[in-house]
Amino acid sequence: MKYLEEFGDPALAGRLLEQIRATTTRPWAIMEVCGGQTHSLIRHGIDQLLPAGVEMIHGPGCPVCVTPLEIIDRALEIASRPGVIFCSFGDMLRVPGSGRDLFQVKSTGADVRVVYSPLDALTIARRNPEREVVFFGIGFETTAPANAMTVYQARRQGIRNFSLLVSHVLVPPAIAAIMESPTCRVQAFLAAGHVCSVMGTGQYPDLVRRYRVPIVVTGFEPLDLLEGIRRTVAQLEAGRHELDNAYPRAVPAEGNPAAVAMLREVFAVTDRSWRGIGMIPASGWRLADAYQDLDAELRFAVSDVHTAESTECRSGEVLQGLIKPHECAAFGGRCTPRTPLGATMVSAEGACAAYYRYRRLSPPTTSRPAWDATAPRTAHV
Repeated sequence: MKYLEEFGDPALAGRLLEQIRATTTRPWAIMEVCGGQTHSLIRHGIDQLLPAGVEMIHGPGCPVCVTPLEIIDRALEIASRPGVIFCSFGDMLRVPGSGRDLFQVKSTGADVRVVYSPLDALTIARRNPEREVVFFGIGFETTAPANAMTVYQARRQGIRNFSLLVSHVLVPPAIAAIMESPTCRVQAFLAAGHVCSVMGTGQYPDLVRRYRVPIVVTGFEPLDLLEGIRRTVAQLEAGRHELDNAYPRAVPAEGNPAAVAMLREVFAVTDRSWRGIGMIPASGWRLADAYQDLDAELRFAVSDVHTAESTECRSGEVLQGLIKPHECAAFGGRCTPRTPLGATMVSAEGACAAYYRYRRLSPPTTSRPAWDATAPRTAHV
């Protein structure tokens, strides 16, 4: 397939769906890890076209959604200080902290700027040597290399008024935490292709062996997802658990060695708290000891910020795949993209945002359809 539109070809999609239906003989629960995959599934209605017994569970792979509340509050505290230029990608500006967000801080006069690359923040720091410039570095393994390169360049160029507020998290430890949860229903995973394009697939065979679950590396277009689901169901039905790369056009087994080398130079593995989930050991990165002077959390001494989550928001259960977004009583009423109670509603990759955008006008239902391998799933919102 050479052209973008071919990845959404309805005839090819129909054939893949028929193969999935022909293979499925019993119910299966598959988690797509990435929020981008969730949006594609919901936007194109793929989850509703699958056999009724094949359930897609939406995972915690939205980087904005899992950024812990204490990090958001630290960002708000730093951004509020005089003499600071706080730089961030736009999707972080409306994520609620304990009582406000970066847009509200900006409205009080703070210098909060949207940038399109962490290197833009470094340029701002170079042009404003009398001010402290902070970049909000969040995300999975996909965004980390650019942030690492920016820190590396700041040190190399001697730019002392730049620092990074770090909240990077890692996918494989999250998969392990999901499988070890007593409430886990996941029987297989669709792994995020863009993460594997950076890190390669070397971390997944151990997870496959340890938890005896298929892991299929998958892309983001409709045919990518359907092919990933087809391969996953085939493994489940055959009683196999293997790592399978269904996205070879973007994912070599070794990933991107140059990016991995930069990550190892600048970052060190650390325990990380995930918003709505809690602490996962060795699930994130911090700046390595040699770059600690560029850590905004240390530079601004904001480690003791205390937080208070909304008691009404159930985004943690959404991120763990325990409920679907519409099963939260606040969904679409008290909680909307303009008035979000949690990050899953405001993030461009959040499951709640996907359901609000593509499903909120559908008649709600809480009952699951009787399983039938030949029938498509009925709408569940």
